[in-house]
Formats: sequence, C-alpha cells, structure tokens
Amino acid sequence: MLHGWIILDKPVGLGSTQAVGAVKRILREAGEPKTRVGHGGTLDPLASGVLPIALGEATKLAGRMLDATKQYEFTIRFGEETETLDAEGEVVETSAQRPAREEVEAVLPNFTGAIEQVPPAYSALKIEGKAAYARSRAGEQLEMVTRTVTVHELRLMASSAEEATLSATVSKGTYVRSLARDIARALETVGHVTMLRRTRAGPFGLETAISLDFLANAAKARQLDGAVLPLTAALDDIPALPVTPGQAQLLRHGQKLAGFPAAPGLQLATEEGTPVALVEASADGLRVVRGFNL
Repeated sequence: MLHGWIILDKPVGLGSTQAVGAVKRILREAGEPKTRVGHGGTLDPLASGVLPIALGEATKLAGRMLDATKQYEFTIRFGEETETLDAEGEVVETSAQRPAREEVEAVLPNFTGAIEQVPPAYSALKIEGKAAYARSRAGEQLEMVTRTVTVHELRLMASSAEEATLSATVSKGTYVRSLARDIARALETVGHVTMLRRTRAGPFGLETAISLDFLANAAKARQLDGAVLPLTAALDDIPALPVTPGQAQLLRHGQKLAGFPAAPGLQLATEEGTPVALVEASADGLRVVRGFNL
C-alpha cells in the first residue's frame, strides 16, 4: 500500500475534490491496493499549481498542510470588479482609473505583515456548516466576517496599463482574490484576478509537482516510486528521533514514554528509519501527537 505524497500540478478547471477523485481512479486502474487519499489544502478550480495529495498514512498529516505557508503568483486586471473576484463572475463595478507601475509598488507595503481581510462571498469558507459559495449562488446576501491574516512577502513581477502580476507568500486562511480586490481599491480603482497559480505549499514546490498525465503513465508502467514522495517529505522541518523496538511498540499503542531524554518540541520518532509517530517531547517525556501504522 502506498503511503506518501503526490504533488500535483493541478490544471485550471479542476476542483481539489475532483483532483483527489482523478488520483484515486488512476491508482485503481493501475491495480494499486485501495488506500485513503486526501488533499492538503483547497485550490480554486480557476487556479493552477501545487496541490499536495496525501496517500495512506500521509493523510494524517494533511492538517499540517492546511496550516502551512503558501506562495502564489497572480494577475490583477484593473477596471472591473466581479462578484466572484475572478474572471468567472459577473462584473459588479467598473472604473476608468489605471494605476502606474510606481503606484502599484507604492501600496504593496500596506499589504505586507498582519492585515485585515474580508474573505470572498464566493469561497469554500463554511458559514453555519454550508460553503459560502453555495449560499451566494442560492441568492443569499452574506456578511463576511473580517479576519486577520499574514502576508509574509508581496512583490510586483510585471505591470502594464491594464494589469499587474504579483508574487505573494501568505499564511493559512489568506484569500488572494480578496488581496487583489483590496490592492485595486487602494489604488482608487477596482480589479479582479485573471490568473492564480500556487507555486508552493509548505515544503512542496513546483519543482516536485507532476501532471495527472505523468501520474497515469507512471502508474501504468508500475513506476510510481518516481511519482510518490515519502510520508516524511512533509516533515522536513521536524528532527528525527531514533527509538528502540520496545519504545516504538509503546508509541504505536499511544502510550507516553516517561523520562525520555530529548530536546523539547515536535520530533519524528523512527525505528530503524521507519516513521513511528510524531511526538511532542517535554521534560515529562514523549507524548504521541500522531501515530503511523507503517
């Protein structure tokens, strides 16, 4: 059974859930044993780029991907704001104002660091258990709640009379479409996103991303080893902590190891190189945060 990560370069037009379904179908048609499959962070259908797909025991780490820092490249087209804040929605406001490159660069520091942001009404954000986009499409007028997010870096890549392309490194929960809307409004105009590409999610970047066609061909050729990254690839910032077979057995049963000498913080307990559990080390010993059945 496969345990690890497929870093998909998701194409435009495919939703995250659809991408998971496509991966399941490819693995099934290749005769792979049935395994759990999940994604590490929603990516809009109109966005492309890095979508981490977790297999088997790696699905236990999908939550870490949701919390991870993300990087995007996106293009704002000035002059029209749409109801969805992207090219799919109806135009709801227009402006004849077009900012110069110097003006765009001048406002970017205002959108760096901790900022207040109103999420799009057309988003997967749950409101009373139902996605905001579903409520909006049903005709509901939503009052979206302002949230604090962090933009670690924001850089202008290219600019013309009609549009600007930027690169952003952001915290979890940041909506690039809202960021684009607010930048345009700060420039005394309006705008919407015409291109959105995720270039990194946590430790995973485009350099390790593959297409669905590549995955399908690798699966048919029984060469999935080259397409699936190990479970530990999502834990490159977590130090490994070797344990004995006896200690590993206790951790696999969720038991605490008292008096274990280790530096405080998250560590990856391993038995002869095989991940056993993600543990929290403290003066009291090791506490299991997430166990792996490998």
